[in-house]
Amino acid sequence: MKIRVLSAADVYAALPMGEAIKVMESAFSQYSSGKSLVPLRTRLSTQRGITLFMPAYLEQSNDLAVKIVSVYEKNSEIGLPIISALVVAIDPQTGRPSAVMDGESLTAIRTGATGGVAAKYLSRRDAETVTLFGAGVQGRSQLWAVMSVRAVKRVFIIDKIEAKAKALVDQVKSWSNKVFAVLPDSPEEAVSEADIVIAATTTRTPLFDGDLLKPGAHVTGIGAFTPEMQEIDQKTVERATIVVDSREACAAEAGDIIKSNAHIDAELGEIILGRHPGRTSDEEITFFKSVGLAAQDAAAAGAILAKANEKGLGTLLDLARDFPLSFLSEIQFIPKN
Repeated sequence: MKIRVLSAADVYAALPMGEAIKVMESAFSQYSSGKSLVPLRTRLSTQRGITLFMPAYLEQSNDLAVKIVSVYEKNSEIGLPIISALVVAIDPQTGRPSAVMDGESLTAIRTGATGGVAAKYLSRRDAETVTLFGAGVQGRSQLWAVMSVRAVKRVFIIDKIEAKAKALVDQVKSWSNKVFAVLPDSPEEAVSEADIVIAATTTRTPLFDGDLLKPGAHVTGIGAFTPEMQEIDQKTVERATIVVDSREACAAEAGDIIKSNAHIDAELGEIILGRHPGRTSDEEITFFKSVGLAAQDAAAAGAILAKANEKGLGTLLDLARDFPLSFLSEIQFIPKN
């Protein structure tokens, strides 16, 4: 059996952000139109973290994959990523694995692209000031995506580890000399001036007071993915039109939704399909909540594998090539009595 192995560098080379945003639009439209098989993910909790098993099949694009992802918050204390992941792409015609790829980079790209899709459909077209909570890999990808769909001029970055926030400020400046990136004097200032607020943390308590949001602001919450976690407060939820990646998943897993007993107005895919208007005025506050769907991973994996096959990216391994057939003759079979 031949299988393609793709590193993080291969994943990034195969799926640039602009293309990833298009792939996520397709994934959400397929999901909300019922053209996918996406069971709720299986969650295995240990004393130190959570491991998730996320399979999905998209009928229209014919993408089949499963992701295994672990979230261990204390990994940052020992210099390891909080999120570790692996994605297996499967041939839907034969059921044989066709590729194994780095899941951390795939997750960062597809989650960032999802925030980009949300900003494209829900934020004001003239949005130019962004406030980001969380300067990790996910936060960086969120900024990357939003800057792909809006003419961002100013970015406030907030993180409990100031050095991480400063490092991301420098990185944003390297992306564009037209963007002013800075650590704000206070979170309150950053939220009150923002056209787009992005939450990409693992906090269990709300990050800001929803009364601070100005009319027309858009909020994206992608960090909290369990019922116990909450980045966005009830006041924000009460003021906003609420759009989610999945009604079923957010009702079961999103602490931001569950703790506020929120009414969900639409899925993002329904807005893409034109079944819901999304933002209807420049004064409306919108809130997009995502806990992450395996449909996103399957769509991204399919696009990455197609490009990898085209460009010859990664390493093609024949898992059966070196199997020593002589080994079989050495096995001693002991018959049952």
